[in-house]
Amino acid sequence: MDGKPVVGFVGLGTIGGPMARNIVRKGFPLVVFDLDQRKVADLLAEGAEARATAAEVAAASDIVITMVPDAPDVEKAALEAGGIVEGIRPGSIYVDMSTVDPGTTRKVGARIAEKGARMVDAPVARTVENARAGTLAIMTGGDPADVEAVMPVLRTMGDTFTHCGPLGNAHAMKLVNNYISAGIMALHAEALTFGVKAGLALEDIHKLVMSTFAGSRQLGEVLPNKALKGDFAPGFFTALSRKDQRLALTLAREGGVDTPVGRGVYEALDQACRAGYERHDFTSVFLVRAAEAGVEMRLEP
Repeated sequence: MDGKPVVGFVGLGTIGGPMARNIVRKGFPLVVFDLDQRKVADLLAEGAEARATAAEVAAASDIVITMVPDAPDVEKAALEAGGIVEGIRPGSIYVDMSTVDPGTTRKVGARIAEKGARMVDAPVARTVENARAGTLAIMTGGDPADVEAVMPVLRTMGDTFTHCGPLGNAHAMKLVNNYISAGIMALHAEALTFGVKAGLALEDIHKLVMSTFAGSRQLGEVLPNKALKGDFAPGFFTALSRKDQRLALTLAREGGVDTPVGRGVYEALDQACRAGYERHDFTSVFLVRAAEAGVEMRLEP
């Protein structure tokens, strides 16, 4: 690849859109595809070019990226008619930055290899604000040489990088991270709510817990600036957190690890989705618990 590679981006959603915007703003030629033409138009205004299918994006790109919601969406974007495998050129690199299971990644990677191309999995962590700022945490899996080849593009989107091993391992790492994050969130929602219901001041709970080993960045930084001030605008959709929990539970089951705690967390996320909070932030588990207790969960500014 001479000069800056042409980058393709498929999936311009809540996180994907800002990621793609950072790529083109850092001077990489960018071609994009999304089913939502309004999202495509936003990137055209930044200097990107549009293509009609994922296959056309892949055919025009040296590095093609997907950022879509779930494993079936990755398979559709990569393997079905009009997908990336149909258009990808020998020597190109496909980077999946979605959150899916390692098995799907390795299945897609085998098909990519049949076309003489290569694959890296590179899911992301942190928030929409980090996606906008280009400060995501990015996990990578794949051949180290392939990972190194795509690092200039990844650095436009993130500032923290962890290579996790062979293809598929980055997605395993992402599921571990999100499993822990959702578990801590669900536990906070339960404990803080029943503490307030028992007559404790939320400010006192917060101060005490943060002075002990039970304190966490989630309680110290995230919740005071999100759920505990009544902000449930999506940084990470509850429905996507539930999906990731499902994938993590499946990965654990395949490894012979029982997950009684994780099953409870999945139920908490499912309750929030069934209550109508699918597209709220996953901190919406607080709304479910607070409604049950009949209390308001707000930290005084």
